[in-house]
Amino acid sequence: MTDVHTQEQRSRNMAAIKGRYNKSTELTVVKMFRSAGIQGWRRHFRNLPGTPDFVFPKQKVAIFADGCFWHGCPRCAIYPKSNKSFWNKKIKDNRLHDKKMYKLLTQRGWKVLRFWEHDIEKKPQDIINKIKRVLSA
Repeated sequence: MTDVHTQEQRSRNMAAIKGRYNKSTELTVVKMFRSAGIQGWRRHFRNLPGTPDFVFPKQKVAIFADGCFWHGCPRCAIYPKSNKSFWNKKIKDNRLHDKKMYKLLTQRGWKVLRFWEHDIEKKPQDIINKIKRVLSA
């Protein structure tokens, strides 16, 4: 099938598609919590800056599961070869937003944990251990 859209039209269409959360990585974290018996968490707590992926309201702990591509993992992010300036700016803006949300949350007395997607996949026990340490502190 032939593409009838110009590159500009296709770009507008793709930009209009709004992803909602990092579903597969977050579901992995949910499974990790459940298998470790970790309770008291909520997902996508909209009452906080940055809408953390997971929160433990009683302990005031916010957790973000950062996708390696979208948050610019220095270890494994691979950027598209086309439209480089757009993607470089997008990732840079995401990282600046992450820092701003960290600052806002910590100013409100929250502990903030960020985990890379690759660590969630490859080192789940390390992440569970860290979360348990922070929750019990």
